[in-house]
Amino acid sequence: MNGLTPHLSGDWMQDEKDFQRRIQQIGDLVQELDTIADPEVRTRAKTLVQLILDLHAAGLERALEVIAGNNEFGQRVIDDLGRDSLVSSLLVLYGLHPLDVDVRVARTIEKLIPQVRKGGAELEVESAQNGFVRLRVKVTAHGCGSPTKTLKTLIEDAIYEAAPDISGLQIEGLDAPTSSGFVPLGQLNSMSVSSATPPAVADGDSPSELRLAV
Repeated sequence: MNGLTPHLSGDWMQDEKDFQRRIQQIGDLVQELDTIADPEVRTRAKTLVQLILDLHAAGLERALEVIAGNNEFGQRVIDDLGRDSLVSSLLVLYGLHPLDVDVRVARTIEKLIPQVRKGGAELEVESAQNGFVRLRVKVTAHGCGSPTKTLKTLIEDAIYEAAPDISGLQIEGLDAPTSSGFVPLGQLNSMSVSSATPPAVADGDSPSELRLAV
């Protein structure tokens, strides 16, 4: 294929942060397409990217349908895929994750509460609507007294790993500025790609599409 081949090495993306860095790179490159002076070349470049996205989305959805066809075993496999941080982010990107964003956020916060408490603070949910999550952290006199920055990083990393598609995350009660290395997938979508409401995988509908503004 003209020297272009998929990189299938197992160490290509080691962790969620690496995945997010690559998402950022993709977003930057997609944005640069708008700087192409020739309108025909610009349109062809965007169409190429869109065709690749559509192909991947259709292939992923078909794979999930085949897996889901194996009754309870297939559902367990899908659940396992949804719990894998890298695969989970990929499913979110294509609107195919088996759990919606609210469920993923709620489950993550439930796991975070005892960890934050051990760090000398209490974690509360102020609101979680329309993909925007507002949390409040109250520092207590108990626990091992983790630094503010450490607590903030712990919360941000956990939330973005489980739900990279949130539109925003605000943590009140901690003075350290937000400095997570993650780039929400919603940010990529808002830059150059728009995501349709994902259909249920079992419905057999066409995959949700990421659309480039050509």
